[in-house]
Amino acid sequence: MRSDEIKKGYTKVPHRSLLRATGLKDDDFNKPFIGIANSFIEIIPGHFFLNKYSQIIKDEIRKNGCVPFEFNTIGVDDGIAMGHDGMLYSLPSREIIANSIETVMNAHKLDAMICVPNCDKIVPGMIMGALRVNVPTIFVSGGPMKAGRDSKGNALDLNSAFEGVGAYETNKISKDELYEIECQACPSGGSCSGMFTANSMNTLCEAMGIALSGNGTILALSKEREELIRKAARRICEIATDERFKIRNILNKKAIKNAMVIDMAMGGSSNTILHMLAISREAGCGLDIKDINEISKNTQHIAKVAPSLPSVHMEDVHSAGGMNAIMKEISMQNNPFLDLNNLTISGETLQERIKDAKILDDNIIRNAKNAYSKVGGLAILFGNLANEGCVIKTAGIIGERKFSGKAVCFNSQDEAINGISSGKIKKGDVVVIRYEGPKGGPGMQEMLSPTSLIVGRGLGADVALITDGRFSGATRGLCIGHVSPEAAEGGMIGLLRDGDIIQIDVDNYSINVNLSDEELEKRKNEWKYEGKEVKSRWLRQYQKLVTNASNGAILEA
Repeated sequence: MRSDEIKKGYTKVPHRSLLRATGLKDDDFNKPFIGIANSFIEIIPGHFFLNKYSQIIKDEIRKNGCVPFEFNTIGVDDGIAMGHDGMLYSLPSREIIANSIETVMNAHKLDAMICVPNCDKIVPGMIMGALRVNVPTIFVSGGPMKAGRDSKGNALDLNSAFEGVGAYETNKISKDELYEIECQACPSGGSCSGMFTANSMNTLCEAMGIALSGNGTILALSKEREELIRKAARRICEIATDERFKIRNILNKKAIKNAMVIDMAMGGSSNTILHMLAISREAGCGLDIKDINEISKNTQHIAKVAPSLPSVHMEDVHSAGGMNAIMKEISMQNNPFLDLNNLTISGETLQERIKDAKILDDNIIRNAKNAYSKVGGLAILFGNLANEGCVIKTAGIIGERKFSGKAVCFNSQDEAINGISSGKIKKGDVVVIRYEGPKGGPGMQEMLSPTSLIVGRGLGADVALITDGRFSGATRGLCIGHVSPEAAEGGMIGLLRDGDIIQIDVDNYSINVNLSDEELEKRKNEWKYEGKEVKSRWLRQYQKLVTNASNGAILEA
């Protein structure tokens, strides 16, 4: 056992002495040591109850002949951090989480790990850390939140609250209606109820084989979720010393491609592109952003969930057959990127896992012949504005897939929010928000506040938005993020001026500004960027080390 390095032989007397202080007895030193990477934190709705789940896990691990050691990671709630400088810390928190997992697991030579994440950057951060440690690892999340309901029975979620602000500002709803949304949009604990970043990543854990079936769709705080937690705890004990189940043996290049296929079929959050690029690099697989469109072209988009379809939420996907039904339907379309022979953490191949799955409600999960689109719900656009690529959630497009309009440029998210709120944006405009990339922010803020204001003001089908920042999974509309190179690197987005004509063609995967090469070169020679004053020592460190979005915004070694 790996843990023998801290518990076997006479030279480990000091180590055992310290471990006895935690309550260990003689027979415990013959058992596997299992780390529980918990992300319990009281301010996050998806995490405030995870201490109860970790207690269940510890009890099950002890019952099954192993020794549990719980430790915690930090967490950031993107919704609460949204629209102010707290969002600068969201993406950087992914690196802290990955580093902390690596640090605790390797410092104490634990044999195996069960990760208990739920929201946003916590899931990919834990995956990245787990890949560095490379021991048998199971992911079991806290589960999605129930959808809310207003007094008329309409489904609500966090996106309803963000868009409600714009609707209230333009007198589309009353103050009382806005208050009702506030009180009803998030009715329980869990990750926000739509196909936002948290639920996208939790479902992809199933596709990658590092979580048990139901991880992404079983509701938080339900009896079914509690049983999944117990099952995961029992399973980690079974495989704790089995090298076949080291996470790198499960999460390989085939698993990465499987995840991207299912991401396309669901129309997941655009953040998944960023995280899967980062995860692939930690796994040594090297997914190239240029390969993603080929996966999209071969994958039907068969499930629309909020925000793409505001009436459908994760509980509906679960009732309709869950991720196994989605994978089963896609598997019957001869998708060249889906490999069902890959091993999963349960000991089954994906093929064995999904063999009995079926669609139980084809209004929620469609048959491929009746797909929402013959191509996937995410795409990478290239052109003179983004020669290293940019990301759009095609599943969330409200209006046309081809758009041409005049640029209205803002040099920060705050400028954009003020401009949109003051009525500066009109139909046909292309909102440009720049200097918000990984280095420029620093931290690559999410732009849910400006995009929600646009939709709330009734402009979602008539305005495009491009940014070197990123979007919440709750974003919908013609919103293009992760523009690379970013403005702070001298990217073309930083050279745009008000009135420039920007042409977007989603179906041809292109984004260009209607300027000659000579004009662009002239502007580049004239461009100067002095940078922002960054007071935070951590954010200055991050700014120096982070790579651009086309590389997953990972830190350089």
